[in-house]
Amino acid sequence: MEGKKRIALVTGGNRGIGFGICKQLASKGVTVILTARDEKRGEEAIRKLSEEFGLTDVIFHQLDVTNNSSIMSLVDFVKNRFGKLDILVNNAATDGGFIPQPLDVEVPWKERLDIVLKTHFETYELAETCLKTNYFGVKYLTEAFLPILKSSDSGRVVNVSSNRGKLKHLNNEELVKELNDINNLTLERIDDLAKSFLKSFKENSLEENGWKMSEEGFRAYKASKILLNAYTRVTAKIYPNLHVNCVQPGHVNTGFSYHTGPLTADEGAEGAVTLALADGGPTGLFFERTEILTF
Repeated sequence: MEGKKRIALVTGGNRGIGFGICKQLASKGVTVILTARDEKRGEEAIRKLSEEFGLTDVIFHQLDVTNNSSIMSLVDFVKNRFGKLDILVNNAATDGGFIPQPLDVEVPWKERLDIVLKTHFETYELAETCLKTNYFGVKYLTEAFLPILKSSDSGRVVNVSSNRGKLKHLNNEELVKELNDINNLTLERIDDLAKSFLKSFKENSLEENGWKMSEEGFRAYKASKILLNAYTRVTAKIYPNLHVNCVQPGHVNTGFSYHTGPLTADEGAEGAVTLALADGGPTGLFFERTEILTF
């Protein structure tokens, strides 16, 4: 087992914001477990951190957050290798759809964004993967690590969210009120809402079943992040000795955003890293980078 050095685990750490989070945490003296679904890409990220940035205290472990066996293998590894976990950053995500043709990288990013919003296409299979990854995957991974996170002197969970997860995107006053009622909202109810969304998506009855969104597109992604934010708040209430927050990294220029947005991956990582390393501080809140926002 390792000593008192802080141990952090970052999902989806092989590229983009996740890579930036791993790099910044490691540069601040944290031992980082970088995870990714693709073993080759994960190992390449480790080599890049070592060879280009001189960061050697980063370890790769394969993880598919939608696979329970993969989650438990990682839990066993962390327990046996370190005996603890201080920081969990849930960054891995999918956007629930695709665009049918490649984008011209020479086109200014705002024009590319307009094309993405107009052509982004969702299927039920992709929506299901989106909810399994962005909501259920975060929940199952976090709950699997809760016993050793709670034993840390500074246990912290940072859930990387999105501006699209704000409740303003949901045109259902009753549901918005329920999701804001943290004293009565339960984890079981959030699960039921996730299942209800997928059932309604499959039946093409989202609006009839209370899932009308204020803007078209990215419906599964919005729902997954709305539910993730609710999960964050309820988990913070259940475990007051942990610090559990969600952070919207800003509009970042990465492959995930189809290379739209004015911020670099390193700039997008700053909010999550600040929350991960803070001494004390709030819990159950939603940040845009380092600024507290309403849900």
